[in-house]
Amino acid sequence: MGAAEALAQVADTERYPLTDPDGTGWRAVVSRTRDELERSGCCVLPDFIRPALQDALRAECATISPSAHYDVETVNAYNIDVDTPLPDGHPGRIRFQRGNAFVARDRIPAGFIIHRLYASGLFQRFVASCFGLPRVRELADPLSGLCLNVVNPGMEHPWHFDTNEFTVSLLTQESADGGVFEYCPNIRTAERENFGDVRDVLTGRGEHLVRRLTLRPGDLQLFKGRYSLHRVSTVRGDTARHTAIFAYSERPGVIGSVARTRQLFGRVLPEHLAAEGRAVRVDRLLD
Repeated sequence: MGAAEALAQVADTERYPLTDPDGTGWRAVVSRTRDELERSGCCVLPDFIRPALQDALRAECATISPSAHYDVETVNAYNIDVDTPLPDGHPGRIRFQRGNAFVARDRIPAGFIIHRLYASGLFQRFVASCFGLPRVRELADPLSGLCLNVVNPGMEHPWHFDTNEFTVSLLTQESADGGVFEYCPNIRTAERENFGDVRDVLTGRGEHLVRRLTLRPGDLQLFKGRYSLHRVSTVRGDTARHTAIFAYSERPGVIGSVARTRQLFGRVLPEHLAAEGRAVRVDRLLD
């Protein structure tokens, strides 16, 4: 099976003509996505997964959700040690309970829809084009390159910044109530932390900086999460919220740190130990 045919099996390539990267349809979708990312740091492509496959998408991810690593912990928005010495009034001193959990890539079968999409070269080319990059690569990390974010009823994924400059995700199951994606577009830059605005949002005084998205299963979200503070509000009702997270990098060989990997997945592999200390930062921001 060719790359175009494989992608067309899962993505709605009539609505999003990803199988023709030299065509006018591809260029139109990329242009619209770039414009939205430039304006708000976020773009949603509704029903990216073919509607006929969305039940299978939900069911596949639901079968692996019990494999998620659960460890409710106290965190801050910067994902640094909560005991890090910081000045009075610093937003990093504000603590939250992180109750979401992650299913690692090595627990996601290669035949699953999300795995097939993540590994698609055409999809990676599309992602790179949308973010204005020459190319993106799968992470070399055997756990965090692709994962499923599980937020069970009563839990939330609190305010945070991403380590990567860009994030690609796909809602696979929506919660019965709550579980709203909230974000503050470009609240900081690579040069400025803007601690005052961040503190206002974390303390409830920055409502004017917050935007909310209604996402549905099968919706693809492209997001500049390193510079936009964001969270998933508390999930309510009887249904968990599931989101596939596709992690790519401009650089080859990217592997997560031992500390962060153990925090997210409860374990590390020899690849993480071997790569420790070789991480390359893209900026000097706190996290």
